[in-house]
Amino acid sequence: MRVEEKKSIFFEIKTTTMKEVIISTEAVNSYGTRVLTSGIDLEQYKRNPVLLWMHRRAWDGQSMPIGKIDNLRVKDGKLIGTPVFDQNDEFARKIESKWDSGFLRMASAALEPTEVNPDPALALEGQTRATVTRSKLVEVSIVDIGSNDEALQLCGADGKLLKLAAGEDAPALPLLKLSNPEPTPEGRSPADNKNNNNQNQTTTMNKEQLMLLGLPEGASDEQATAALQLMKTKADNAEMLQLAAVTQCVDQAIAERKILGGQRDHYIKLGKTAGVEMLADTFKTMPTQQKPTDTLNLSNQTAPGAGGGRQTKTYAKLSEVPQSELLTLRKEQPAEYMRLYREEYGIDCPPLSE
Repeated sequence: MRVEEKKSIFFEIKTTTMKEVIISTEAVNSYGTRVLTSGIDLEQYKRNPVLLWMHRRAWDGQSMPIGKIDNLRVKDGKLIGTPVFDQNDEFARKIESKWDSGFLRMASAALEPTEVNPDPALALEGQTRATVTRSKLVEVSIVDIGSNDEALQLCGADGKLLKLAAGEDAPALPLLKLSNPEPTPEGRSPADNKNNNNQNQTTTMNKEQLMLLGLPEGASDEQATAALQLMKTKADNAEMLQLAAVTQCVDQAIAERKILGGQRDHYIKLGKTAGVEMLADTFKTMPTQQKPTDTLNLSNQTAPGAGGGRQTKTYAKLSEVPQSELLTLRKEQPAEYMRLYREEYGIDCPPLSE
C-alpha cells in the first residue's frame, strides 16, 4: 500500500471514528497470504474480547490485558472494533492516552488459521501463500508498528506464532504453486523441462475435460462451472427418477404380497444397486405369500359338513385371490372372476375363454 493510502486510512480513523479501528482486512499481508474476513470465527472471542499490548499476555510478570474490544463487527470486508481501556490499570491508561492523542494508531488481530485454500484463483497480486479461508480470532492488540497495514499476527493451533520464512514452505500456510512463463530453450535446465512437461500435461488434461463437458477449447471458468452444474443437476434428476421407479416397484410387490412390508427398505436398496428392471424381474419369479388366516379360512370353507357343502371365500378384488385359487375361480365361477376383475382395474373384464 502506498504511503498516501496509509495516511488516508489513519486520518479517517482519527477524524471520523475516533477510537474505532480496523483490525483486519482481506488485503495481502506481509506473510504473503490474506485472510477472508467472512471466514473469521468471532464467537469465542466475543465471550472474552481481551485487548492486549503488542500481543503480550504478561508484562513485568503481571497479567497484561489492557482492556477489551467493543462493537466488534464486519463491515465492507473489514473487521472493525472499538478499544476500551481498563481505567484501573496505570499502564492501560498510558496506552489509552497515546491512542487518544494519535501517537498509537494501529491494532493487530491474532488469528488461528483453521482452513486454507491454495487455489491460485483466490490469490491477489503479490500473494505467495495459500488464502486463509477460515480462521479463529484469538485476541486483539494495540501495537506501535505493525508488520503491515493490517498488523496481522498468525498463530498455530498451539497458540505459538507461525514462522513463515520467505520462500520456505509451511504445512499451515503452503506456498502457492503458480504457473511460470515458459523459459527460452537457451540455458534451460532439466528441472525446467520437467516443469514445462507437467504444465503441458495439465493443459492437455484441461482440454480433454472441456471436450467431455461439450465445451470448446478456450472456454472460460464460468462456462466450465455452468456445464458441471448442469451435469450434476441432470445426474440428481436421474437418480430421483430411478428412486421413484424402484420405490413404486417395491410398493407394488408389497401390495401383491410378494414381499413383506418390513422388507421394503432392503428391496429399495437392492433396486438402487441392481436397477428397476432387474428388481421387477425378481418380483415376477416370486409367488404370492399367503397369510396364515387365509389357510385357516380355506380349511374351514372346504371342510366336510361345513355349511352343508363347499363354501367359496368372498374377496374384494382380484389381487386378493391366492394364486393357487385363481385358475379354479376363473373356470368354476366366471361371474365372480369378472366382478373381481372390475373391482381391481375399474373396467369390465374381457370375455373369458377356456
